Amino acid sequence: MKKIVFALAMLLPLMVGAQTKIKETAVPRSVLLSLEKTYDSYKVKTWYQAPGQYIAEVLIDGQEGRSYFTAGGDWQYSSFPVKMEECPTLMTSYFTNNYPGYRVKSLDYVEEMSGDNYYRMIITKKGISDKDFELIYDTRGKLQKSNAPDPAAVKRDYYTHNNPDATDEEITKATKTETNRLRGRPAPKVDEPQVEEFKPCDAALASFEKTIGSKRCKAGPEWINRNDQYAVAYFTDKQKVEKDAVFDINDGTPIMTGKVLPKERYNNSILKYLAEKFNGEKYKVEKMVVYEYNSKYRGADGKKPKPYTYVVVSQRNKETRQTKFIRMEFDSKGNFLNLLAQPLDEKDVQ
Repeated sequence: MKKIVFALAMLLPLMVGAQTKIKETAVPRSVLLSLEKTYDSYKVKTWYQAPGQYIAEVLIDGQEGRSYFTAGGDWQYSSFPVKMEECPTLMTSYFTNNYPGYRVKSLDYVEEMSGDNYYRMIITKKGISDKDFELIYDTRGKLQKSNAPDPAAVKRDYYTHNNPDATDEEITKATKTETNRLRGRPAPKVDEPQVEEFKPCDAALASFEKTIGSKRCKAGPEWINRNDQYAVAYFTDKQKVEKDAVFDINDGTPIMTGKVLPKERYNNSILKYLAEKFNGEKYKVEKMVVYEYNSKYRGADGKKPKPYTYVVVSQRNKETRQTKFIRMEFDSKGNFLNLLAQPLDEKDVQ
C-alpha cells in the first residue's frame, strides 16, 4: 500500500448498503482509470456495485482489501482488514485497558483520497448486542475520534457486574480513572516517538549549493525525505518566494524545482477547470506550485520532462466540520493530468 501521511481522520461512510456483484465490463472506464492511477500494482478479484458507488475487491502488496469509488469515477478510500497484533501497541493497550467486556468486531486500515491514513476499530459488547461503536486511531495508535461509551462508565459497569456485592467505595476505588488519580498533580509527559531528523547525502547538499546556494536563501533550506525517493530542500529565496528543490535521494542528482505561486499569478485555465469541477461548491485553493525540471535531467524515455503545476484544493464538510484535501496535477497549459491520493511529504498541506 502507499504510504500516506496522516492528518485528521475524515470519517467517510465506510458501511455501504446493498451490493451487487458485477462483471468488469459493466464498470465505467472512469472508475477503472481511477483505480489505475491510485495504485501502481494491484489485482481485482471482484467488482461490486452499490447505490452511487463502485467497489473493487482488490489484492495490493499481497493484502486483500476493498477500494471504493463514486459513480463518477473518483476514488474515495480503500479499506484493508488487519489483525490486532499488527497494530500499534498504544492502540491495542487503549482498547484492552478501557473496554473490558467488549470485543473487536472488525479492524481496518484505511487510506483516503484526502491523504489521510488511519485505523478504524468497530467494537461491541460481548454476548448479545445489536449496537456497534467506532474508534478511529492515527497511524501511531493514538485515539482521534470515538462514539464508544465513556471508559470510566464501562469499567464501573464491568466491575459491578462481576462484583455484585461490592460497596460504592470499593467500586470507586477499583475503577478509579487516571484522571482522578492525577487530580491536583501535573500529568506525566507522554512518550512521543522520536523522529530522526532527515539528513540528505553529501551529493544532494553539494547539488543544492551548486544549483541554488544557501547564500541566496532568505530562509532554509529544510530537508525532507519524500517517499524514500527524493531529498527535497524547502526554502525561501531573497525575493520571499517559497520554493522547493528536488534531488535524487541516493546520488544527489538535481531533478526539479518547485515555485509556490501567489494568488494573483494562479493559472486561469486551472481556475476555470476547478470552477467547473466543483460546480458551485465551496472550495479553496490552498496552493499552486509550478515545477520545472533541471536542464540536464532526463526521464526514462531519454527526454526532458515538461513543466507541470501541482495544486492542492480544500473543502470543508459542514456536518463533520472536517476538511478534506484534493491534490491534482496539470500540464504547462493548465490541462488536467492526474488526481493524487496522498500528500507529497510531511511539509505538504495535509
